[in-house]
Amino acid sequence: MRVCGKEIKVSGGLVRIARLDADMYHFLTEPQVMIEALRANPTRVDLFTFTQTIVDTKPNHSYPMEWENLAVLPVSTFEEWWDKQIGFKARNKAKQAEKKGVVLREVPFGEDLVRGIWEIYNETPVRQGRPYPHFGKSMEAVYRESATYLEYSAFIGAYMGEELIGFIRMVADEAGVQAGLMNIVSKMCHRDKAPTNALVAHAVRAAANRGIRNLVYSHFAYGKRDRDNLTEFKERNGFMRVDLPRYYVPLTIWGRVALKLGLHHRFVDRLPEDMGEKLRDLRSKWYNRSNQSAKAST
Repeated sequence: MRVCGKEIKVSGGLVRIARLDADMYHFLTEPQVMIEALRANPTRVDLFTFTQTIVDTKPNHSYPMEWENLAVLPVSTFEEWWDKQIGFKARNKAKQAEKKGVVLREVPFGEDLVRGIWEIYNETPVRQGRPYPHFGKSMEAVYRESATYLEYSAFIGAYMGEELIGFIRMVADEAGVQAGLMNIVSKMCHRDKAPTNALVAHAVRAAANRGIRNLVYSHFAYGKRDRDNLTEFKERNGFMRVDLPRYYVPLTIWGRVALKLGLHHRFVDRLPEDMGEKLRDLRSKWYNRSNQSAKAST
């Protein structure tokens, strides 16, 4: 739905939580105006959540809040990042793609790009040990999703000949201060060419050329996990942890109760980390085995 000129996404059944559709990419300058509009809206919303920008990490509001962590790369020039912010291993990985014939370039949005993205999405149903949410989507659905916020977006593609083997979508905030990597994914069959590393390097160059001072690569740590392989990848490429306030504003009596009971978080995120790790390991084995069985039967 659209409220105060912003697209709002509402999720959840038991607890209805609203946030900006471009949450963590775009931000509110006057959250109270949005809160009042949501309270007056006929659509039921129990909680509204929003964050501050990464250049404004001190809590500025009196609403209930928790700390959100993001992986942030301060950007000045590409040379500064290449020479001083990353080490030999990250530089070597970024060079590997070019040595193996991968070409990196910014790509205009259009049907050719969308077809390449669609092929990447539908390469495998399982990534990182879990069902890949984009697998099985039609090209029309991928086009609709990719066509949002185009005025703030830049697409960078990694190509082997005419084949798109990986891409990054970089989405700037409305002030042009920071940009988030909304998508960064490569074909698994081309992992030996390290296209993801090369895409990150090209994104840093694109951000520096645009005067964007910070790149955001989603969260630094997820749930109660302090580190995992993705965290280590981000760290090798110069991303650092930045904590900033995330506010949860109750809009109904049930929203107030749910917030006190912690129902605004997923059940798995409330488990002890050792139990969560065991469940993730079991899930990964299950989905990988199911994927292998499906491949064997085709």
